[in-house]
Amino acid sequence: GQNSSVDFAKNIKKLIKNPILPGFYPDPSICKADGCFYLICSSFELHPGIPIFRSRDLAHWEQIGNVMTKENGFHVKANTFTGGVMAPTIRYYDGTFYIINTNFSDRGNYIVTAEDPAGPWSEPYWLDDVPGIDASLFIDDDGSAYILGTGNVVKRADGSMDRGIWLCEFDLKAMKLTGEPTAIWDSALRNAASPEAPHLYHKDGYYYLMIAEGGTEHYHSVTVARSREIKGWYEGFPGNPVMTHRQMGYDSEIANVGHADLVETDTGKWYAVMLASRTIGGYYKNLGRETYLCPVKWERGWPVFSPGTGKLEWEYEADPDLPWTDETMEEE
Repeated sequence: GQNSSVDFAKNIKKLIKNPILPGFYPDPSICKADGCFYLICSSFELHPGIPIFRSRDLAHWEQIGNVMTKENGFHVKANTFTGGVMAPTIRYYDGTFYIINTNFSDRGNYIVTAEDPAGPWSEPYWLDDVPGIDASLFIDDDGSAYILGTGNVVKRADGSMDRGIWLCEFDLKAMKLTGEPTAIWDSALRNAASPEAPHLYHKDGYYYLMIAEGGTEHYHSVTVARSREIKGWYEGFPGNPVMTHRQMGYDSEIANVGHADLVETDTGKWYAVMLASRTIGGYYKNLGRETYLCPVKWERGWPVFSPGTGKLEWEYEADPDLPWTDETMEEE
């Protein structure tokens, strides 16, 4: 009796099942702190804003609060295309959580901070000197901070300006840009639509820039570039895009894959979270944009998403080094 139940428990596969956040949870951003992973999503016109989730095993996620509430002065306008908050980034450094976000119902870009990610979160520090959408925060190993953003910042041979990614030093104490913004990359495809959602990472002597391009619908993708110097110009990965489902056609069960963020576990394994949509009854995405996860390995200085298949799978084996938190595992 007892031995057979122990054997049964050993044989149960521990799986991360996609989507890890089903339903309306777009634009995920993730960070790690003190053995836990924290994940936030866009909330657009919903109140309270920016749901925040916690997990120890990357498979089971518990909502621990909302970042933007009445208590820190949050408001949005309803029923307007530009009325929401979108594409937040969460980062953790030296005991403090930082979230940067755009609120089109208010003054644009802002940062909120917290010592406890469940709250309370600070009132917004408004970044009146940060233009555009999808602003992202990067804090380097030495504590120096930078903001990345999108805009018409890349100068073409004919003098016209094209969409791309810019970077500027940022004073975390004064909450102000310092220095001049620098254009660091445009896109993997020539003249790609909507290069946006930049995230920056420092690994093995390189700065890695990851963006979304192709627009957030069918041609959505994740692309990567790198530079030895933080201010670039960044070199695109010859194998771009590192993740997309646009080549799989309109009958793919998972579509719109893009807008990713990376996280490293304490044992040096890497994962990416990203948005995607399930197609239902044809090319209909009734559940909107949901949050998915895949493993990432580094190969010859570049990230490989979902190694072996290169596409989002419905499930992945859980990381055995992470503490499994679900006590009601079902037999597979």
